Amino acid sequence: MLEITPWKVAQVVLMSRELNRAEGELRGFIERLNEDEQASLVAIMWIGRDAFAADELAEAINTAKTEATTPTADYLLGTPHLSDHLENGMEELGISLSDEEDDLVRRG
Repeated sequence: MLEITPWKVAQVVLMSRELNRAEGELRGFIERLNEDEQASLVAIMWIGRDAFAADELAEAINTAKTEATTPTADYLLGTPHLSDHLENGMEELGISLSDEEDDLVRRG
């Protein structure tokens, strides 16, 4: 089970698309997530890049928690195509971010 809301994942997706403008904001956002949320975010990214299957979510989260050697923000910000991997991972899990992304964009 995911330990992060789709709204928070959508926040990361949108900020990572504007990384050259929003890197500091994205880094701060990720650092303020609790350990469970950070591990879920990493697991979603891994699922989105096919390192784990959607039915291996619990294993991916556990791996993210036990094998973390780099701060999560550093790891994720150093991942090429982060927004694509997160969106793909959520889709693999059967969760669409469209409504959350649209809501965030409308709010500005």
